[in-house]
Amino acid sequence: MLLAIDTATSYTSLALHSKSMVIAEHTWLSPSPNHAVELAPAVQRVLGQGDVTIQDLTALAVCVGPGSFTGLRVGVALAKGIAAARQLPLVGVSSLDIVAAGHPQVSGGLIALVQAGRGRIVAGTYQWRKGRWKRRGEPRLMTWASLIESIDGPATVTGEIDADGQMALENARQQEMPITITPAAQRLRRAGFLAEEAWTQLQESADHDPARVIPLYVKTKDLG
Repeated sequence: MLLAIDTATSYTSLALHSKSMVIAEHTWLSPSPNHAVELAPAVQRVLGQGDVTIQDLTALAVCVGPGSFTGLRVGVALAKGIAAARQLPLVGVSSLDIVAAGHPQVSGGLIALVQAGRGRIVAGTYQWRKGRWKRRGEPRLMTWASLIESIDGPATVTGEIDADGQMALENARQQEMPITITPAAQRLRRAGFLAEEAWTQLQESADHDPARVIPLYVKTKDLG
């Protein structure tokens, strides 16, 4: 049984996954200051819903970012604490990879987004290869304007799109840019997909020492 924890941004998501099915999942809006208060009780509720205890876990997964400093610190610290105490493997997965994992195959490229604050976003671009989305290059810190300027072909945009981003993307579509905006429910970053990515990595490698799992921050700089 694997417990997946994601507190990377203003959403928190937890899931219990048995490798063959999602046993329980809970995703909710939780602004960063609330993570420390809400996370531990929520983990207990999810375990209870799955009728399991900490002792029943065989692995953990945690979202390592990009995301907010406080949110990432809370989630990673709890996951590492449980994994170290129980001597369990801990798999760290990128927030952008989780967003992409939840999206079905489409023609063209996929752009996965998470919020970075102050009107900024972190974007990752993906291509469909061998039955799954594979990231191209490193995540980039961008504004909505610079993101739109960077799109040079058909692209589907998914992940955390706020009201300003929705307006900017819709305006670009009206100017006949080949952009598809994923519906809000499909954009939601869910710990069930974090868990499935973690199971894949556990099958590929047995070396998942909790001590080596660290948060991933994208350096912020003035974008103009």
